[in-house]
Amino acid sequence: MKPLEPTIYYNPDLTQIINGEEIMSPSPRLLHQRASMRLEWLLLNHLAKFDLGELFHAPFDVIFEQDFNHLQPDILFVSKQNQEILQDWVRGVPDLVIEIVSPGSKKMDTVIKKDIYERYGVVECWIVFPEQVCIEVYTLVDRQYELYGTFLRQDSVHSKVLEGLSFPVNAIIK
Repeated sequence: MKPLEPTIYYNPDLTQIINGEEIMSPSPRLLHQRASMRLEWLLLNHLAKFDLGELFHAPFDVIFEQDFNHLQPDILFVSKQNQEILQDWVRGVPDLVIEIVSPGSKKMDTVIKKDIYERYGVVECWIVFPEQVCIEVYTLVDRQYELYGTFLRQDSVHSKVLEGLSFPVNAIIK
């Protein structure tokens, strides 16, 4: 008896267009989801307290360039001053993007997508490494990302974009 082959269904919600190529990613695993939910909760509370703007999470397209770069950061922030980019999707450059690295997404998140965010001028990019209990924060300086900080376990994460934000890494990754 011949084994059944799995059926793969196209899921447009999990598809990104990266440098003109359509890429479909698998759904995130448990560690990724826990980090994402805890981080969203902390950020939403901070944004509500200071009325800074809006937070969104994947799957939700950020369209930098029609039919060439439609990315889905795990989490993104759009400030009140930048609200005009909020349309059917985000059409323009968010103030902050966050990528949570899964075992199979390391190069995509830390190199390819980060380079695209830099190229289009996203002011701040966070790379979250749940397995290492680490967050790297990059800020745009003269159109290039510079490492603003590497935050580990009990270190308090800070942001240039989200002024006054401070929380220990292990509050979101345990």
